[in-house]
Amino acid sequence: MSDTTLSDIMRLWSLHPQYLDSKGLVALWREALLAKHVLEGKTKGYKNHPQLNRFKESSSPTDAIHSYLQNIYKEALKRGYHFDPAKFDANKKHPTISVTQGQLDYEWKHLLGKLKVRDKKLYNSLKGTDKIITHPLFKRVKGDVEDWEVI
Repeated sequence: MSDTTLSDIMRLWSLHPQYLDSKGLVALWREALLAKHVLEGKTKGYKNHPQLNRFKESSSPTDAIHSYLQNIYKEALKRGYHFDPAKFDANKKHPTISVTQGQLDYEWKHLLGKLKVRDKKLYNSLKGTDKIITHPLFKRVKGDVEDWEVI
């Protein structure tokens, strides 16, 4: 039996992609591309996935996901990965989207749990982090775990 939950089927991290291990960064790229296709109406699957709610509720969902992808791409470049920049529009800009501190705390704990198993060295380097940096699309606000999060 798999320990995969609905929240693991598509995880669009609010955390900065710098915290992800290689497997996590590649998965995030793939899942954000899937999200882009959903938001652009190019696929019928996942259209009601809770991870997409904050994008759907933004002023321009497609601009938001393109901005999200831009920052994943920038992190991939820093690591020497070869993600395809043709998969997103680098000219799309979107204002920040709010994310609650409770959501960031939840995601941080979730990520550390994954890293403890997948990448012990990265886990050990991150476990004492005091100030969590958000993905550049998001701005931190007070609050509990987001309503759309599947816990």
